[in-house]
Amino acid sequence: MNKNTVKVFLRIGLSLSFLSAVADRVGLWPKNISAWGNWANFIDYTQTLNPYLPEFVISPLGYLVTILETFLGIFLLIGYKTELTAKISGYLLLLFALAMTFTGGIKGALDYSVLTASAAAFSLSLFPIKYFELDLLLKKTTLNKD
Repeated sequence: MNKNTVKVFLRIGLSLSFLSAVADRVGLWPKNISAWGNWANFIDYTQTLNPYLPEFVISPLGYLVTILETFLGIFLLIGYKTELTAKISGYLLLLFALAMTFTGGIKGALDYSVLTASAAAFSLSLFPIKYFELDLLLKKTTLNKD
């Protein structure tokens, strides 16, 4: 595989993982294959991962993370601000892995490959080349205006 193919594969894989998780928590995946299946179950899981936070913070945190994952997923899919989006994705996934590890042990973070996804996001952030990305189109548009 060449670098361009690897970069697109990383972008799409991370993007679809974020968007799939969002779809799951809002009930778009069938219940028999869902991790949460609905918003209430997702919020309960968020509370489990953040037992030190007051209960009134959990729902807003769930919304914040869901909105962030939606934007990160879309931005990665279309290739917008890819390096920055990938770095933010890496940090977010690392926070998820740490929360999973500190509340339930390392096995959950390993079984759900959250550490691997975080490493993939950080790896993606190191690809300076632009290929099949909105960033490339925006760069050409900016250059044509000058």
